[in-house]
Amino acid sequence: MATPLALLVPLPLAIAVDSVIATQPVPGFLDGLLPAAATGSERAVLIVAAALVALIALLAQLQVLATVMLGARTGERMMLAFRTQLFDHVQRLSLAYHDSRGAIDSTYRIEYDAPAVRDIAVDGVIPLVQASLTLIGMLVVTALIDWRLALVASAVTPVLFVVSRRYGRSLRHQWREAKQLESSAMTVVQETLSGLRVVKAFGREEHEQRRFVGRSSESVRARVRAALLEGMLGLLVGLTTGVGTAVVLFVGVGSVQAGRITVGELFLVMSYLVQLYEPLKQMSKKIADLQGSFASAERAFAVLDEPTDVIERPAARRLSRAHGAISFDDVSFAYAGERRNVLERVSFDVAAGTTLGITGTTGAGKTTLVSLLMRFYDPSQGAITLDGRDLRDYRLADLRDQFAIVLQEPVLFSTNLAENIAYARPGASDAEIIAAARAANAHDFICALPQGYETQVGERGMKLSGGERQRIALARAFLKDAPILILDEPTSSVDIRTETAIMDSMMRLIEGRTAFMIAHRLSTLDHCDERIEVEHGRLVVPRAYGPAGQPAAMRWGAAG
Repeated sequence: MATPLALLVPLPLAIAVDSVIATQPVPGFLDGLLPAAATGSERAVLIVAAALVALIALLAQLQVLATVMLGARTGERMMLAFRTQLFDHVQRLSLAYHDSRGAIDSTYRIEYDAPAVRDIAVDGVIPLVQASLTLIGMLVVTALIDWRLALVASAVTPVLFVVSRRYGRSLRHQWREAKQLESSAMTVVQETLSGLRVVKAFGREEHEQRRFVGRSSESVRARVRAALLEGMLGLLVGLTTGVGTAVVLFVGVGSVQAGRITVGELFLVMSYLVQLYEPLKQMSKKIADLQGSFASAERAFAVLDEPTDVIERPAARRLSRAHGAISFDDVSFAYAGERRNVLERVSFDVAAGTTLGITGTTGAGKTTLVSLLMRFYDPSQGAITLDGRDLRDYRLADLRDQFAIVLQEPVLFSTNLAENIAYARPGASDAEIIAAARAANAHDFICALPQGYETQVGERGMKLSGGERQRIALARAFLKDAPILILDEPTSSVDIRTETAIMDSMMRLIEGRTAFMIAHRLSTLDHCDERIEVEHGRLVVPRAYGPAGQPAAMRWGAAG
């Protein structure tokens, strides 16, 4: 609707000039629409022209209102859909991707780059289409009045196209650089706030401030360079359209003097010319403005282009509940981009219901070993089987549903205690949540809190002590009731008394399940059926003892 309304804007002025000030007859289409009384006198025609101005203005404002509402609804829904798609894909990317890129880069792309699809589609493509239609319509109308003027007016179009294309490339490069630098500055903020205790303890606030200002200043300089390029483009566009207007005025006056057009038609043409060049300016400015959105869109779509390292096979098998027999067969693994293997030809078997203790120095590959079990990564070589089948033969969701995990640093979410426990099994009843908390020796301290199970734990559970957080993580594992457990140094950061309570809970938890328990303190592994030691990615001389002190039956590869 914007194009026909824009074409109507100068019409009342032309009618007033030609049919009121001059002596030209009223345009033929008005004779067919209006009664004779409305076109029979100059005063009546003037009233009609004034009424048309008000009517066209009203219609134009209604069109703008409808455009704003439709644009807002469409743009926001589009942005939400794209953000949802990005968030879903980011969650499915491998840990190797997140380890190399960091969480802030993905956060920036979801939060600040994703809106580019709205800016391009709603604020970019639609106005460009509208401006193009308006340009074509005005050129046609101008050509019907005087083809020479239309030809002169349109001569600036190729010049503007070349200028916009040249500057557009440079602008996109500048915006791409600015976005990268802004993401880098956000990383400094995240690192500083997440490690604020360390920053304060060492008095490094000024250092972090300088680091943030340094990264942000680079981003500011990139944005200033982009603004300069936009300003230069605007200058060239304005100069080009100004020259075009001057030439059309010169030719138009000559046409009036030659009798080819009337003064009213010249007013009409010059009015159209202002509107004709306005969409050209708008198109050129939009092309410049959109370069930042194009740069953001490239960054956002680059995330969607990232393949998931852990891929589910098309004919993957369903798995309801595993028995829990695990076998590593000549497994080697290296992180993406690294030549050195973190694990080297690891082979061993664990029978269902066995508790396996894993020990070794920091960085030996213990956590990587159990990460392969849940297919956070896939082996570079060899295979891991569950109940005699390769892990890659199972559906990924079904496979991970067989595991419950308790980490050295338990992960709690910014919600209440009940929801944190129920995270393992959404929809669990209050009775089931309380039973899990009792089993983890967490019920008593939860009840002592003012709001009980409704107590908010704060960001990352910081309102709770380390031992309390660990018991909530154990309660979560109890509630999930998975056949296989992974306990990654669950007592390394608690005192002896708390460790005793946690160990008591863990002994109940691992009963009847296959369990992998990682620990530095050998005393933590006293209750394990079998033990292995990992050094530099290899299994060394086994320390395996059965319940009665007899050597446990395990298979050891050549690397062991």
